[in-house]
Amino acid sequence: ELIKEKEKADAPIYNYEDKDVQKGVGRFGPYLKWNGIFINVNKKYDFDNLSEDDIIELIEDKKKKEREKLIHHWEDEGIKVEKARWGRSKITKGRTKIELPKTVDATKLTLDEVKEMIEKKAPKKKATKKKAATKKKTTAKKKTTKK
Repeated sequence: ELIKEKEKADAPIYNYEDKDVQKGVGRFGPYLKWNGIFINVNKKYDFDNLSEDDIIELIEDKKKKEREKLIHHWEDEGIKVEKARWGRSKITKGRTKIELPKTVDATKLTLDEVKEMIEKKAPKKKATKKKAATKKKTTAKKKTTKK
């Protein structure tokens, strides 16, 4: 019975742009999941009785919000500059993320400036652990041989 209930709950409720739309309830409340994107459903919508128009409106609003969030995107370099929370911006390259202060106008940043910021932020390469481990072993051996 539980498995059937879970399958029913996970079943798509609508198909938009050839991708399924699923309903769910998480710790932040009800949501729709479409194309790997989670879309919050606020209280102005009746979550149990969403119409096709409501679903389309929610998805289109989320897509618009995501487009407006992106300031620069250098795909060849794998670098993005996006709007962040509270009037700030952030630079993302792989796992490196740099939060910019409000005083920086992200719309005027050039690729070279962004690359320079990433280089400053990038962690320095550490010495290999093998060398440090062998030093410990040799000093331990020296101490035992002196006794």
